[in-house]
Amino acid sequence: MKSNFFTIYFVLSFIFFTNAQIKNDDVLFTVGDAPVLASEFLRVYNKNLDLVKDESQKDTDEYLKLFINYKLKLAEARALGFHKKPQYIRELNGYKKQLAKNYLTDHEVTDALVKEAYERISYDIKAKHILIRLNSQKDTLATYNRLLKLRERFLNEDFDSLKKEIHNGNTVLVEDLGYFSGFKMVYDFESTAFNTNVGEVSMPFRTQFGYHIVRVFDKRKSRGEVTVGHIMISNNQKDTLVKPEERIQEIYKLIQQGENFESLAKQFSDDKSSAKKGGKLAPFTGGQLSSAAFEDVAFSLNEIGEVSKPFKSDYGWHIIKLYNKKPIASFEDMKYGLENKVRLDARSKLINTSLQNKLKKRYNIPRINPARSYFVSILSDDYYNRTWKIPSDIVKEKALLKIGDTILTYNNFATFLYKRQKAVNKKQYFQDIVDINYEAFINTNVLVYHEQNLENENIEFAQILNEYREGLLLFDLMETKIWNAVKKDTIGIQNYYHANKDKYKWEQRIDAIVATSAKEKDIKEVQQMLKKGNKIEDIKNKLNQKNTQKVIFTSGVMTAAHRALPKAINFMEGISKIYFYNDAFHIIKVNKVLPETIKTLEEVKGVVISDYQNLVEKNWLKELEGKYEVKINQDVLAKVKSQIYN
Repeated sequence: MKSNFFTIYFVLSFIFFTNAQIKNDDVLFTVGDAPVLASEFLRVYNKNLDLVKDESQKDTDEYLKLFINYKLKLAEARALGFHKKPQYIRELNGYKKQLAKNYLTDHEVTDALVKEAYERISYDIKAKHILIRLNSQKDTLATYNRLLKLRERFLNEDFDSLKKEIHNGNTVLVEDLGYFSGFKMVYDFESTAFNTNVGEVSMPFRTQFGYHIVRVFDKRKSRGEVTVGHIMISNNQKDTLVKPEERIQEIYKLIQQGENFESLAKQFSDDKSSAKKGGKLAPFTGGQLSSAAFEDVAFSLNEIGEVSKPFKSDYGWHIIKLYNKKPIASFEDMKYGLENKVRLDARSKLINTSLQNKLKKRYNIPRINPARSYFVSILSDDYYNRTWKIPSDIVKEKALLKIGDTILTYNNFATFLYKRQKAVNKKQYFQDIVDINYEAFINTNVLVYHEQNLENENIEFAQILNEYREGLLLFDLMETKIWNAVKKDTIGIQNYYHANKDKYKWEQRIDAIVATSAKEKDIKEVQQMLKKGNKIEDIKNKLNQKNTQKVIFTSGVMTAAHRALPKAINFMEGISKIYFYNDAFHIIKVNKVLPETIKTLEEVKGVVISDYQNLVEKNWLKELEGKYEVKINQDVLAKVKSQIYN
């Protein structure tokens, strides 16, 4: 009996599960006459689930409302003809071409390039280079020869003197590149640098920027990755009591006296994004930051918990604490990320060549040109002089080659030959010219055909392209109908502000000075001196001796949320009681209490415009709901929910 029960339960469960599965053609809802498939909704919902911070949007019904609004806007965009605008078409085609590069790949060649990339990111190259830009193809030989002459000077002369003599910042660049690793430079430059021995200067080589020579000074193992925290005192201070170098030294004394680094970072660091985390920064690798000085100090620390001495960068003064330091990750751990980088890099040109050969085999393209003799016969010496023209009696529509369902004609290849005569070598025979160009003709067109049909052959490509297609339409529509329209509606903005100005208020604030000390007896002494009317400088001079930092002062206009203030503070003029928070003792001298006031339109204009845009968009959506009927298929919705929640 028990066995029969489980058999029946299994069958019923299987039937329910099968019936709940979404079919490819299941329509979840329609907007006007346009169907929206359940599979699309599920894909977008699952893709964005981890990115959604608002918990209400994770609810299926709430997300469905957002998705319907999205489709309503797209329906309006198409009704208004936004998809026919030349600018939209150009931008979409540009993105499509860029996206296609990720899918035009040969995996075997990609794997080899990925291994090469890992080898290169495992090292840092220190180099300097000379670049001469090309104004025209005529400059090529002259530029090459000029760089040949500069090689010896680059190797033996003082770099700064050479730079002063020939660097002009425009056509000639002489630059110290510092340390870099794989993917930090264009591929051709990277390859030459990594293949040049330390102490040597490369032969002239070409990149998209012009001709270079590069001198390699050092090749070192990658520094790996480091995680540090820092306390920064900015060079630009609004607080007149703060002198950057003096303040950082005061903080350093406190650290040496045993005070908590993280607490001091929360209280005093001017890097607000890291201060709230006790100064801790995200992990970084060598060459990743824009400050070499900061990186050098960070990587010089070796012991976890070690703290640097104060040092200066372009941004201000810093103290760094080491939290973690690890070498470069293994190849297996980095392989996936490197594959993506390789596909987006100039290395993809090498992949294309291999891919072309495989595609020619897939589309069964014959290697022999069936019209070779004919095209050899129509060439003349004019081809060497770049004056050759296509004969008028050519059979233009005669089929020459078939790729998939595309027919390429005699005229297509003749036009290809015509355009490429500018690059002909006069030493080539006509047969060689035809053969070389026929191979190039096939390679070009086989990639073009494959790329043009990617949307039909590759589901992932089609989905990503459609997301961009719709996203671009939506952006153009919103910019026209909402964002720009509201910005220009000055009267509407003013009316909205006056109707809602109670929303835009300055909180109650204080103009205050905060004293901070690690010891209660020291803060009590500050309290007594403040009550006697002593000046801040006099208090600092008395308590802070050459080798002892007892108190730090912070001043300014502060809200209750200011990090220098305790949560329980009462906004009253005068000298406060002693508070203990962030592992230190504090006392506040309130010079003036600034009452809650309504902000002027100028002070809050950006927020008002944003709020007004939201209101206009909300009303506009109601109009769209009346214009385009939305019908939800409840049976399909039930299957969607079942698939999401099971």
